[in-house]
Amino acid sequence: MNVTYISLDGFVEIEKYRYFYFFMMLTVYILIVCSNCTIVSLIVIHKNLHEPMYIFIAALLINSVLFSTNIYPKLLADFLSKEQIISYQACLFQILLFYSFCCSEFLLLAAMSYDRYVSICNPLQYALIMRKITVNVFLLVAWIVPVCPIVVAVVENANSKLCKYTLSNVFCNNSISRLYCVRSSALVVYPLVVLLIIAILPMLLVIFTYAKILIVAYKSCREVRRKAAQTCLPHLLVLINFSCLLTYDMIIIRLESNFSKSARFIMTLQMIMYNPLCNPIIYGLKMTEIYKHLKNVFHKFRQNC
Repeated sequence: MNVTYISLDGFVEIEKYRYFYFFMMLTVYILIVCSNCTIVSLIVIHKNLHEPMYIFIAALLINSVLFSTNIYPKLLADFLSKEQIISYQACLFQILLFYSFCCSEFLLLAAMSYDRYVSICNPLQYALIMRKITVNVFLLVAWIVPVCPIVVAVVENANSKLCKYTLSNVFCNNSISRLYCVRSSALVVYPLVVLLIIAILPMLLVIFTYAKILIVAYKSCREVRRKAAQTCLPHLLVLINFSCLLTYDMIIIRLESNFSKSARFIMTLQMIMYNPLCNPIIYGLKMTEIYKHLKNVFHKFRQNC
């Protein structure tokens, strides 16, 4: 079978700084893996964190690690390579994983918002509604449902003929459609439909549930308002952050000619660095129970040193 290779053109203007970027990105990747896995480990170890809210947080952080692992190893290898190329098949697989994990993030955030809605707006029914089987179903839906339509899009793209072989990016994303000889309406419309169903609708659900929570909290006592702010604010910060990053990714293909390669490179790095790094910080510092256990870990570490 003939293997078609695609050149990644996003590295061109940073060639003389590639070793600096390599060590920077290696450090970031290590921080992402260690920080996310630390919070996940705390949730697994401590029984008082075996609640739906914390289970969804652990799933979100695992999703961040998988998202980063899909990009960083290849990116690090490219910084050390004289020629930055990727096979077309590997590029499509990277796209599949990239958008699957992106959509999973929105579905997990939607599940978390529903959990908070039931907890604050219907606390007496919380144990009955948010049972273990319900949590497991939400997790399966969040990780399996996005894969199915994206696989269809990737398979359709696999049969498309390439007329260009240079991708103006440092990893494979939706800008690959610029390489096709014929950009059919199906290949343009279908990803937008998938985005609407798997990303926009969950985001609207999150906004609706948090609006309801804020209304209930405003009418309730100070304790309810404190609980709502303490548990909902981190989720909203993550949602806003990730929505902005994904919006950039979806529109960059249309604005590509208006950005220099250096600007696109920096913005792309922010997209793959910011959210996976911020998630453990937001949840580690803003979620009181996680913060308590995290503080104990650092305290024991300092004593041992």
